[in-house]
Amino acid sequence: MSDGDGGQPVSVRWVGAADGHLELLDQTRLPGEIAWVTCRDVSTVIEAIHSLRVRGAPAIGIAGGYGVVVAANEARQRGLEGEPAIAHLLTAAEAIAAARPTAVNLRWAVERVLRSRSGRAAGVEPLSELTARLFRAAEEIHAEDRRLCTAIGRHGADVLPEGDVLTHCNTGALATGGDGTALAVITTAWADGRRFRVWADETRPLFQGARLTAWELVQRGIPVTVLCDSAAGHLLATGRIGSCIVGADRITAGGDTANKIGTYGLAVLAAAHGVPFYVAAPSSTFDLSIVDGAEIPIEHRGAAEVTSPWGRAIAPPAAEAFNPAFDVTPARLIRGIITEKGVIAPVTRAEVARVLGRA
Repeated sequence: MSDGDGGQPVSVRWVGAADGHLELLDQTRLPGEIAWVTCRDVSTVIEAIHSLRVRGAPAIGIAGGYGVVVAANEARQRGLEGEPAIAHLLTAAEAIAAARPTAVNLRWAVERVLRSRSGRAAGVEPLSELTARLFRAAEEIHAEDRRLCTAIGRHGADVLPEGDVLTHCNTGALATGGDGTALAVITTAWADGRRFRVWADETRPLFQGARLTAWELVQRGIPVTVLCDSAAGHLLATGRIGSCIVGADRITAGGDTANKIGTYGLAVLAAAHGVPFYVAAPSSTFDLSIVDGAEIPIEHRGAAEVTSPWGRAIAPPAAEAFNPAFDVTPARLIRGIITEKGVIAPVTRAEVARVLGRA
């Protein structure tokens, strides 16, 4: 498997020039198997995003940006030019952006790549030139995310309290274009010489903490212990945990944060035990058009993820399943939101505006 500059795993890569193709590390097969999904058409990109072969808000944003380039190449392969090519591109881009509704980075990246189009009328700009421009915009998003991860790691390591760290879901290189968000804070602190143990919630129903976070930390030689999600309260009561830190899929202007299901419960438990709870995310994860977390659309997924994990039934056939993929943690439970521009603390609408307004 290809590695990044710091030896971290890579989840998204583009092969070739603008007329090349997208490859995604199939995270549904980790940790047992390393396999790549080759995306030469839009339907494969959408399936990979929807089925969580690629996951993590920044990573699916990067994949979505490259997916627009895939759509342009698909138009070329179909012999389209001018207005028919643009119509195909816009339709495909909307389908990609809608593949997962909660993570704001996906639509943000798709729309940013589309904005790189020339102002010339459809039919004037050759499709090859348009594709090259879209490709440069997607590459820029990818490179920018690497830089953002580094900055988030640095800001977070400076404020991370002493003691062991409890995290939920996966927020490392597998979920981003760089070292990660919350996991970048952990790995940066470790590189600084801090020593601690990371406790990783297994993260039901798809076990991203057990399968992915634990795998990344083992690769880096950082001690990690996996626990059932339901054991977090007991662990916090032991006094071993110095802080909790998680990622985010969408954050409102007021700081309410949508993240993997189970995050809200962990935040409530942390507050009950006086343990500081942090969120780490790039500024692209903020949706400043909404203030209240109740406005964030919550994706609901299929019952089989709950009732038949790994294809094996653990509930009777007549039982129904409640399977929201995300929940919302109110800003009042968050000690600070760590961004590439600095730490938002206290988490208020005014402080969000102040930090994100920095050049």
